[in-house]
Amino acid sequence: MLPDRLRALFFRKDSVPPTDSAGRQGAQSVHRVIAPSRKPVPPAVRTSKGLEQFFFNIKDVVGLTILDMAGANQENITFLTNLGHRMYASDLVRSIEDTFGSDLAEQNNASRIEFFLQSNFNYLPDTFDGVMLWDGLQFMTPALLTATVDRLHMIMKPGAYLLAYFSANERTADVPAYTFRLLDDKTLQVTERGVRSSGQVFNNRNLEKTFTRFESVKFFLTRDNLREVIVRR
Repeated sequence: MLPDRLRALFFRKDSVPPTDSAGRQGAQSVHRVIAPSRKPVPPAVRTSKGLEQFFFNIKDVVGLTILDMAGANQENITFLTNLGHRMYASDLVRSIEDTFGSDLAEQNNASRIEFFLQSNFNYLPDTFDGVMLWDGLQFMTPALLTATVDRLHMIMKPGAYLLAYFSANERTADVPAYTFRLLDDKTLQVTERGVRSSGQVFNNRNLEKTFTRFESVKFFLTRDNLREVIVRR
């Protein structure tokens, strides 16, 4: 648990999850679908062109409202608040597994989708100046992805930027999930947290269609098979 002085630096909604038509209770219906890697993968430090571009776009501005979907971790809290920004936090990948379990078909369940959106994106329109979404979208099937991107479009301010990562390996259905910690404005500590099924194939064309309501989409392809994406609202 974070000290009071740190908890005051960011906001996260806590509520009792509703039950669905089958009587299951939101976050209590937990079926872990992130399987441990066959061999432990040590944390890696890597530079990120996408991250560098994200912070370049908001440089020399303070008092912004940033949504970080990597979960609440000390490195990200310290880095963002030291820049003078207000931080909201949630763990998107963990919320996907807690809400939908291991059955990808559950991501078509309208009541579960609505609970997921309320749990992670229950904000007023035009709230955020930036969203660090990381790799969560690649574990969504089309129905959940469309609903999530539509909600992101609503809660982001015009001109706001979104950062997202996708596996560039289109030949495998199972891709690694990662934890991302900010070291500086272009460097991350990346820790593999297991593998899980990708909801669909993500290539540049599909991503452009995904963000068709947004003003622009920019891609960076890295050596480690990650496609980094910067989207402008």
